[in-house]
Amino acid sequence: MFTGIVAGTAPIVKIEDKDLIRSFTVDLGKYIDNLEIGASVALDGVCMTVVSIENNLVKFDAIEETLTRTTLGSLNVNSSVNVERSLKMGDELGGHIISGHVLMAAKILQITDKGDGKDILVENPSDASHYILEKGYISIDGMSLTIGNVSQENFSLHIIPETLRVTTIGQKKVGDYVNIEIDSRTQAVVDTIRKSLEVK
Repeated sequence: MFTGIVAGTAPIVKIEDKDLIRSFTVDLGKYIDNLEIGASVALDGVCMTVVSIENNLVKFDAIEETLTRTTLGSLNVNSSVNVERSLKMGDELGGHIISGHVLMAAKILQITDKGDGKDILVENPSDASHYILEKGYISIDGMSLTIGNVSQENFSLHIIPETLRVTTIGQKKVGDYVNIEIDSRTQAVVDTIRKSLEVK
């Protein structure tokens, strides 16, 4: 599990395509302390398992489902990814509980500078639109964010300067895609209500 409080970014230094698997080697640098093979690390919000460690270089394997459902399949060598280590007992929960199981990727439709921050408009995917609620939680590329205005076609995010500094979101352009994970509690409540209405 993760909190959506991204520690920082790290570059992809190598990509290898194998049978039905793509391996990513990431230079985790200062985020490698006490990391072990088999541990979970969120890369752009995707829960990945450590396959090997050599100095600061950490390898992760992604299956086809991960590559097609998330933005990982479009990344290249030198691309940077948001990094969060898994939650430990006793850690401060500064964001919201995130599993790292990305539902889908969605397109950025508009970016507007707001002082030192940015307002970002993201498409509202039809398969997830009933979970995307104003003032609700959402994970975007692993960042715990609060949803702004919502319409049938899109929803807005208000990004503060510190988030722009620490994560990759400030490098995104209109037309780029971001990973979306819906808040599990919101999903559970919405699904329960929808099922109860269907019964009636």
